[in-house]
Amino acid sequence: MNKLFTAAFVLASMLFFSQPAFAQIEYPAPSPMATLHQKVGVTDVKIVYSRPAKKGRTLFVDVEEFGKIWRTGANGSTKISFSDDVIIEGNPVPAGEYALYSIPGETDWTIMLYKDLSLGGNVGSYDQAQEVGRVNVKAQKHSISVENFTIDIGDISSTGATISLIWGDYFVPVKMEVDTDALISGKIEEYMKNPMAAVGNNYSQAANYYLQSDKDMNSALEWIDKAIEINPNAFWNIQTKARILGKMENYSGAIAAAQKSSEVAKAAENDFGYINANQKLIDDWSKQQ
Repeated sequence: MNKLFTAAFVLASMLFFSQPAFAQIEYPAPSPMATLHQKVGVTDVKIVYSRPAKKGRTLFVDVEEFGKIWRTGANGSTKISFSDDVIIEGNPVPAGEYALYSIPGETDWTIMLYKDLSLGGNVGSYDQAQEVGRVNVKAQKHSISVENFTIDIGDISSTGATISLIWGDYFVPVKMEVDTDALISGKIEEYMKNPMAAVGNNYSQAANYYLQSDKDMNSALEWIDKAIEINPNAFWNIQTKARILGKMENYSGAIAAAQKSSEVAKAAENDFGYINANQKLIDDWSKQQ
């Protein structure tokens, strides 16, 4: 009897004490993780970092220090990656993933991109030879205090953006540039040599990009003609041809193409405003003949 009781007690104890192995409690992190994804032009930018809180402390006095290397976040290394080569504050940076370190100052901050992603907060072992780039930027002060350290990407255009470090009343903007035109133009020229260029809207998209970017109109005209050949009922492509011809100052050809675009659009269930737009183009080109 005692043996049976002892065995049952041991089994119950094992089941009780083994529960945490199967269901652990998750507690809130003091510095929660955040991931920021942003497309700048055609370049993917990703930032992964932990967000410490101010908690009533004086920044860079009670927490971190001016003039000292900071991991620019908490816990492990703050990581930033670029899918293409970029320019940070005028300095070229190859595509890749880097740790983001900084040296805060009351008026100036030094921003460093570091190759070793595993260093984390072990800044005593920081090796400047591991840096990909180092830039100095001006710190700004805002009237609103931000509790949690924040990294933001704003002022986004097709050619660049601003990566901002924000904490307390400190605002530290870092300019990033991307050569979107070179990236797209290189891919277009390479892809147009491929027989698969006819798939989807590649010809029309390439032609439109060259038109909007004021690039080689002869190539744009060649590509839009191929797009029209593939889909003769795409009146929007015929209007693109008209715009290209207008850019080339071939106004009679542009007017004829715009008229053709309207004729095709009339046969469609919905012209999406193309007929009116074509007439405006025709009126404008007629004055320039």
